[in-house]
Amino acid sequence: MKRNFLLLAALFFSITTYAQHLNNPGSNHGNKFEQLGTMISDPNSYRSASGAPGPAYWQQRADYEINADLDEKNLLLTGSESITYYNNSPDPLSYLWVQLDENEHKSSSDNKLTEGSKMTEQMDYRTLSGIINAKNDLGVKILKVTDENGTALPYTINNTMMRIDLPTVLKPSGTYKLTISWNYKISNRMTTGGRGGYEYFPEDDNYLFTITQWFPRMAVYSDFQGWQNKQFEGRGEFALVFGNYKVNMTVPADHVVGATGECQNYQQVLSSNSLSRWNAAQTAKAPIEIVNLDEAKSAIAKKSATKKTWTYAAENVRDFAWVSSRRLVWDAMATYIDGKKIMAMSYYGPEAYPLYNKYSTKAVAHTLTSYSKHTIPYPYPVAISVEAANGMEYPMICFNYGRAEKDGTYTEAVKYGMIGVIIHEVGHNFFPMIVNSDERQWSWMDEGLNTFCQYMAEQEWDNNYPSQRGPAHKIVDYMKMPKDQLEPIMTNSENIINFGPNAYAKPATALNILRETVMGRELFDYAFKEYAKRWAFKHPTPADLFRTMEDASAVDLDWFWRGWFFGTDPVDISLNDVRAYRMNSMKQELENKENQKAFEKNNYIISRERNRAEGIKFAVEEDKSLLDFYNKFNRFEVSKTADEQFQKYYRSLSADEKALYESKKNFYELDFSNDGGLVMPIIVEWTFKDGTKELDRIPAYIWRKDENKVTKVFAKDKEVVSVQLDPYRETADINESNNAWPRKTQPTRFELFKQQQAPRGTSAGPNPMQQSRQR
Repeated sequence: MKRNFLLLAALFFSITTYAQHLNNPGSNHGNKFEQLGTMISDPNSYRSASGAPGPAYWQQRADYEINADLDEKNLLLTGSESITYYNNSPDPLSYLWVQLDENEHKSSSDNKLTEGSKMTEQMDYRTLSGIINAKNDLGVKILKVTDENGTALPYTINNTMMRIDLPTVLKPSGTYKLTISWNYKISNRMTTGGRGGYEYFPEDDNYLFTITQWFPRMAVYSDFQGWQNKQFEGRGEFALVFGNYKVNMTVPADHVVGATGECQNYQQVLSSNSLSRWNAAQTAKAPIEIVNLDEAKSAIAKKSATKKTWTYAAENVRDFAWVSSRRLVWDAMATYIDGKKIMAMSYYGPEAYPLYNKYSTKAVAHTLTSYSKHTIPYPYPVAISVEAANGMEYPMICFNYGRAEKDGTYTEAVKYGMIGVIIHEVGHNFFPMIVNSDERQWSWMDEGLNTFCQYMAEQEWDNNYPSQRGPAHKIVDYMKMPKDQLEPIMTNSENIINFGPNAYAKPATALNILRETVMGRELFDYAFKEYAKRWAFKHPTPADLFRTMEDASAVDLDWFWRGWFFGTDPVDISLNDVRAYRMNSMKQELENKENQKAFEKNNYIISRERNRAEGIKFAVEEDKSLLDFYNKFNRFEVSKTADEQFQKYYRSLSADEKALYESKKNFYELDFSNDGGLVMPIIVEWTFKDGTKELDRIPAYIWRKDENKVTKVFAKDKEVVSVQLDPYRETADINESNNAWPRKTQPTRFELFKQQQAPRGTSAGPNPMQQSRQR
C-alpha cells in the first residue's frame, strides 16, 4: 500500500510539474504566451520581483594575502595564503568549502572517468593519454590548514572540493581567518589541457607560465543555493567570492609578470629604461613597448639564475591570475572611460609580435569603450591581453591566441579570430567578473551575454567584421538539428552536447534578436544597462535577468524566454497562401469587364477548344429552333441606367466612406503557419508592381490565440507582385524556402570536381599576405 501511494504521489508530481510548463496541454493556444510562473524562482526579500536585489540581499566576502614561488627548473608552484572570510549571510556556518580546481588534472579525478571516448584512424597524444589515464603527480598537495593562531584545522578533500571544519560556528556578521599552504606540479596545458599551466618552446628552451585556478579559492555561499560546491569537471567554470587581494610572486629575475590588479613595486622589478617607458605610457595615445622585442630576445638567450618578487594588489575582484615568462614583449597605453584612466596592456612572445604589436592593446581599449557604453563604465584600473595560444578570462587579465607564420605573415582568419578572442576575453571582465553569475551552473549567463556584447563590439570595430556568432542566420544549422541532439539554453554546463552553439551562440543570437527585432534598440539598451547596474559586483541568477529586462522596458518577454531559453523548438514560419482582394467599384462597366475575365477563366474547358478545332457541328447551330433568349443574352452588357445607379450609391456614402472608396486600396489576405514551433514576430516585405518595397513588422503576439496558424489581411495602396518573409534574416528561420510568394527556387552552384588527394594533416585556407610576398 505504501509503495502504491508513493507511485501515485510521484505520478501526481510529474503531471503537475508538466502542467506548470504547459498551461493548456493539447491545445493550440494558452501555452507559449503564458507567464513563466514556477519555471523560475519565486521573488523574496533577497531578490525582488522586479529583478533587482531585494532589501535583504547579502553576499559573502573573502580577502586574500598570498605568497607564491615559481620553481621554473622543477615546474613547481608553492604557495601560502591567509584568507579572511566574512559571513554576511543570516546563516551560522559550521564549515567552509574551498575549491581545488587544479585537482582536475589528477589521474583519479572524476572528470577522467566520466567522459566517453572513441578510437579513430588518427589518435593524438592528448587523446590517448586520456584513455590510458596513466597515474601522474598532478593536483594540489595541501601542506597544512591552520587558523590565525597556527592551530591545525581538520579538512576533507572530495575531488576538486575541500571542506574545512570550523572549531566553532561562524555566526552571521562574523569573520574567520585561516591559512592554507600548498604546492602543485605545473601541468603542460598544451598536452594535458585545462586553462592554466605552462607552454614549452623547444627552439629556445623556455617556458610561458599562465598561472590560473592556482590557489585554494573560497566557494560561493548564496541565498539561492547555499554552498556552490558542485565539482569542477573542466567545463562549468567558476562561482567565486568578491574580495581584496595582495599577492607576492617570486619568479626568475628576468621574467616579466603581468597579473590581476596593479603592480606595487615596479621601481624594484623594472629596469630604468622599462620604468621610464612605463611612465611615458601613462599619457600615451598609442601603445608603448615597456619591454621591447630585442630585450625579450636577449632574455631568452641569457636566462637569469636569480629571482625577483613582484607584488600586485587588487580590490573587489573575484579571482586572481598571472603570467610569467622571459619570452614576453610588453606594451601599454592609457585609455579613458568616463574620464577615468585605464591602462590597456598586452604581453606576447616573438611569434605573436606581428599581430599583437599592431592590434592587441588597441583591441583591449576598444573593448572597454564598447562594453562600457552598453553596460557600465569599466571600474578597474587595468585591462590586460596575453598571447598564450588559448582563450580564458580572469579579472583584469585574459589569455588569448594569435600567432603569425615564421615569415611574419598571417591569414585573414587568424587576424579576425585573434581580434575576436581578445574582445571576447577582455569582455569577460564585465560578464562574469563584475556581473558575477554562477558559471558552474549556467555557462550561458557569462558566455552568452559576453558573446552578445562581443558581437556588438566587433561590429563597432569594423562595419564589415565577419562575426561568427550573433547574426540570426548563423545559428540556423544548430537549431535545425534533431531534437535528441539539442538541449535548452537553461541546461547545466556539464550536460550540454554542443557547448559552443548552446552556451555561446544561441543566447547571443537571442539577445541580438531581442535588441534588433523584438524590443528595439532603445528599450533593449536601457533594460540591459539596468541589469548590469543592478547586479554589478553581485551574484545574479537567470530570473534576475529575465525580470529586469521586462521591468525596465514594459515589454512582456515571458514568451521569448520560454521559447528561446527553456525550449529547443526552432523558428520556421511559413507563408502558405496569398489572396488578393479589391473593393467593388460599383461601376458596372469596370466591374463587368473584370467579371467577364474571371468568368471566362473559370469556365474554360479544353474540350470546347478541341471541338471547335475539329469542326464539330453543334446541335444549336444545325437546328436554330433550339435557340432562345439566353443564347443571345450578354450577361456582361452594361445597362443604360448603370451610371445613375452608381451615382445613387456614391451619394449614399458618408465622408469617411467616400475617402476609403477613393483610396482604391488593394487588400491581401496572408496565411501563415508556425511549422517550427518557436513563436516569433512576422516580418513581411512587399514588392510592388512599380518596383518599390515596403516592410511590415507584426509582433509575436499575433500567435497568442492560435500558436500554429494565423491569417491576416493587409491593405496596400499599390499592386503587389511578390511577398517575402524575414527578408533581412532577423529571426533565425531554419527554412527559407517557404518564406516567399510566389515560391522561389533556391539557387545553388556546383563545379566540375577534379579528384585529387591532399596530404594528410594539411590545413585549408590561403594566406594572401604570404602569397603577395612571393610574387
